[in-house]
Amino acid sequence: MDPLNAAIKIAGSGLEVQSARLRIVSENLANAQSTGAAPGANPYARKTVTFESEMDQALGADLVRIKTVGVDRSPFRVEQDPGSPAADSKGFVKLPNVNILMEMADMREANRSYEANLQVVKQATNLNAANLDLLRTSS
Repeated sequence: MDPLNAAIKIAGSGLEVQSARLRIVSENLANAQSTGAAPGANPYARKTVTFESEMDQALGADLVRIKTVGVDRSPFRVEQDPGSPAADSKGFVKLPNVNILMEMADMREANRSYEANLQVVKQATNLNAANLDLLRTSS
């Protein structure tokens, strides 16, 4: 396979996984204050994403794929809020195990990785166009 097309496919797989990662981070941020529906119930649990490389035989290169979307098993935060509908009999409410600062850092990293992969696609596309122009002018 043409190396420029291979670069586009590899970067495209990076775009797909970083887009999924951004969706998961966004979901975590949107639910950072979501408590359980019933008194004492568990709140929203932070989601995590794991990547893996997968060999593309036709391409002869590793592509990145999502291995799993899991649930963070870290403990929920507990705060006293007797007026909350999610409070247990002692007035404690379980809050999600989402750390806003960690999610923002993860979002920034995913965004930068997405942009880097997008630049690879743009550059490879420009190089393909330049190659075509050279072939046209040389004939």
